[in-house]
Amino acid sequence: MFKFLKKFFDQSTKAIKKVHPIVDEINALESEFEKKSKEELTQMIDKFRAELKPLNEAIPNKYKSSLKVPDKDEEYVAKEEKLKAKLLSFMPQVYAAIREIVKRQTGKRHYDVQLIASIILAQGYHLTELKTGEGKTLVFQMTAALYGLTGRGSHVVTVNDYLARIHGEYAGHLLHQLGITVGVITPQQSYRFIPNEEVGNYKGEEAGQKAIKQNISNPGDGEGLNLLECTKKEAYACDIVYGTNNEFGFDYLRDNMTTSLDDIVQRELYFCIVDEADSILIDEARTPLIISAPAEKSNELYIRFAQLVPKLKEDKDYTVDEKAHSVTLTDEGAEKMEKMLGVQNIWQDYKLAHHLENALKAMKLYVKDNHYIVKEGQVYIVDDFTGRVLKGRRYSEGLHQAIEAKEGVEIKRESKTLGTITFQNFFRLYKILSGGSGTIMTEAEEFYKIYNLTSVEVPTHRPVIRIDHTDRVYKHRQAKFNAVVEEVIELHKKGQPILIGTTSIEDSEYVSKLLENRGIDHQVLNAKYHERESKIVANAGKKGAVTVATNMAGRGTDIKLGGKKADKEDFEEVVELGGLAVIGTQRHDARRIDNQLRGRSGRQGEPGMSRFYVALDDQIMRIQGGEMVQRIMEMTNIPDDMPIEAKLIGRSIEGAQKRMEGMHFDSRKTVVEYDDVVNQQREIYYARRRRLLEEIEDSIKEQKKSNKKDESGNPLKITLWNKLEKEITQLVQKHFLESREDELDREKVVDDYLDLGPDGLLAEGMKQEGIKATVSNIKKKLINQIEEKEESQIIQTLISYAKGAFEIKIKEFGDDLPNVSKFLILRTMDELWTEHLDAMRDLRDGIGLRGMAQKDPLVEYKNEGFEIFQQFIDKIDSQVARRVLKIQKIVTPAQIQRDEPQETNVDELKDVSTGTREVVDAVNATMNENQQAKSLKTQPQQTVVKSIDIGRNDRITVRYKDGNVKEDIKYKKVQDDIKAGLCEIIGRE
Repeated sequence: MFKFLKKFFDQSTKAIKKVHPIVDEINALESEFEKKSKEELTQMIDKFRAELKPLNEAIPNKYKSSLKVPDKDEEYVAKEEKLKAKLLSFMPQVYAAIREIVKRQTGKRHYDVQLIASIILAQGYHLTELKTGEGKTLVFQMTAALYGLTGRGSHVVTVNDYLARIHGEYAGHLLHQLGITVGVITPQQSYRFIPNEEVGNYKGEEAGQKAIKQNISNPGDGEGLNLLECTKKEAYACDIVYGTNNEFGFDYLRDNMTTSLDDIVQRELYFCIVDEADSILIDEARTPLIISAPAEKSNELYIRFAQLVPKLKEDKDYTVDEKAHSVTLTDEGAEKMEKMLGVQNIWQDYKLAHHLENALKAMKLYVKDNHYIVKEGQVYIVDDFTGRVLKGRRYSEGLHQAIEAKEGVEIKRESKTLGTITFQNFFRLYKILSGGSGTIMTEAEEFYKIYNLTSVEVPTHRPVIRIDHTDRVYKHRQAKFNAVVEEVIELHKKGQPILIGTTSIEDSEYVSKLLENRGIDHQVLNAKYHERESKIVANAGKKGAVTVATNMAGRGTDIKLGGKKADKEDFEEVVELGGLAVIGTQRHDARRIDNQLRGRSGRQGEPGMSRFYVALDDQIMRIQGGEMVQRIMEMTNIPDDMPIEAKLIGRSIEGAQKRMEGMHFDSRKTVVEYDDVVNQQREIYYARRRRLLEEIEDSIKEQKKSNKKDESGNPLKITLWNKLEKEITQLVQKHFLESREDELDREKVVDDYLDLGPDGLLAEGMKQEGIKATVSNIKKKLINQIEEKEESQIIQTLISYAKGAFEIKIKEFGDDLPNVSKFLILRTMDELWTEHLDAMRDLRDGIGLRGMAQKDPLVEYKNEGFEIFQQFIDKIDSQVARRVLKIQKIVTPAQIQRDEPQETNVDELKDVSTGTREVVDAVNATMNENQQAKSLKTQPQQTVVKSIDIGRNDRITVRYKDGNVKEDIKYKKVQDDIKAGLCEIIGRE
């Protein structure tokens, strides 16, 4: 590890040395650009845009797709490199222009180290470590603006919505003067920046006057007056877009679930710069993005069908083919089910047909104690070959739930994951990725191996003079926290501002209680309300201020000595007191988290101090290194309240942190390796889906343009027919078994064939071929027609009959064929994709057990995952073919949209980013193979409420004072009501 880091530090020196000539070139332009007007600078930028345009247009659209990582063929690479080289040749002038505009607007001049960082980031696939207070906001603006000139999209990713808004507005104030547009994406609303002179036109004269009087020197000085609400598509169309990692990722998933090209909001994922890269690319990347739909009602359908199918009679209402492992409903059976369900056509709602099919399979094809067992109220699959119970595995496509309903056990909520992606694989979709943070270098290896990002440490503008004291180690946590409070009291007496860092909300509340008991006025922050808390953190440098914060609270906000609006006198007074004092109440598993806390103090050459307090019963000491220190303290009979300060202990703690970092990295790397399997499948599926959507919408446009009534050459019609023809071929081949004496069970073939559509429609198709058939005799007629025929002849005969039925159905669709095709194919694909994701998740949950059989779980996962994916692809064509003749002309464009509400796992993601659950807890959960899926939903954070340990995500039942009862609700949803005494807990799940 040390050699690896040494290599990267050496690379930092080389990288910085390499860009010095460009810095000199930018500085040489300064005097010239000072004389240029804003209009002249804008004209220069417009000229650069025009020169880049033909190079952009030379790159084929297929390479600009963001559905998958582009193929690295030589032609594509050469064209992209030519564009990038041209763009970088403009960099000195663009950077010099931006610096001049910023200088005129704010009075600030970019330091050389900021230029160095911007240049390195512009090269792509680099991360820069810039210490807190070095001006990363202006650095990222420069690089984002440069790539914004390409017109392909330049995204700036921030850690929360508040920072996205204030940084986006700040960038707009500066960059709009060069004609560069800025958009902002948040979950609540999207915006585009408008200049001061336009505010009055959109928001009224009063707002316009207020906007003109604004003095914008720092991020946050704006009041949102210049942010105009717009659609997401309009925001993404801007040159630069600010937003959070969550929203960029969710928009990517939503775009690949849409049923209209017009609803796609994102452009190409071209360039991305990640602020607080260690937090976003490592900490938050351990939890994937998930868009899902609730499925509670389906449980009722499983129970209902489990009660109804036993009323059907075998051979009369349905037929069973054990060899083909299928159950086929007869016309008589379909009519009986329609009467019992009270519907006219069971095929109009595919959910009913789906549940009926599963219920029949569960009843006739899956036998208790043979295919599965029921134990402790759960259904477990039995391996056909080994006879072992496969814990963690579930039948997919709702079959497992149907068996649970059959056995009368609790039906586990049917999973309805509509789309999911890890941050690792999302950010790897960008053509060019960069980023930065104040703490990068300790994770350089992971950034390189996972994201192919090289880390560069950029020196500070002024030397760091902060005093970092040796850690103080105590026997137990109570003694440690008491010592923390004593030091706070001493520092507070002289007025020195203090920032106390904790690793959890519990510790924050505990410290707060101790301070309150000693009469120390203070603020407690835990990163739940970013805007309010960022403003408080900005004033944490005021004389006498005491602030208790979790590690993530207010991140991205500088702490100015004397306060946010301090004058020179206020600033100098706090400097004389020693600057900001940072006290850490625990060492974190990762050194960079400790460094983040330290970095709050001593910015821009200011004075400051930091010290960490450690207890032997802290988690990291218990796990990795407390035994040696414990023996030292016992041998020397040191009292509980007396600390040890020694370099030996510091090295021991650092060694423990390195071991924990390595363990967590291995865990995250394993998660990524498994997700890479699904990612390859996702890329293929999304590409096929987008291609089909484009084909359908092109067909609609062509139809409107030509107003043709002849559908013979319609590509959608050809697509549907090819799928039906293929399904008939496979249908016959499935039943044509030479190993059987009769070679072919003709009755089974006919039953399966009649399942393709209504008997009346298929009978009409036979009539067109000269065979008189009716609903009552069609089965007999078909059996006669295929009697004594060979396999190929049977296939051709059945295809010819289906062709006539298909033509009738196409005429019935008429001008609605594109909409019907869109509904039929996309809905089928999306339903099966949802089921496939569940199948892959279930496989992932149980694959770890293969290690017990001396098999590599990852290799097994890849092999079985490939087979499952092949089945999924084949099933798409099969399901479409089996639905095309059944679908009614009742589909409208509105029906094509999803009818179920969509949900995201944003709550779980916020739990990570706000520090309301500790990093180590989540990582430990992902290391446990069998608990991985559960960890996405429940990572309890222990909070003491009325003497009961309840996690924020724990589900409880509460009763309000008016008698209203809420069942199975997350604790965090009613936490405030409980604390206010409006309701009480009466049960826990």
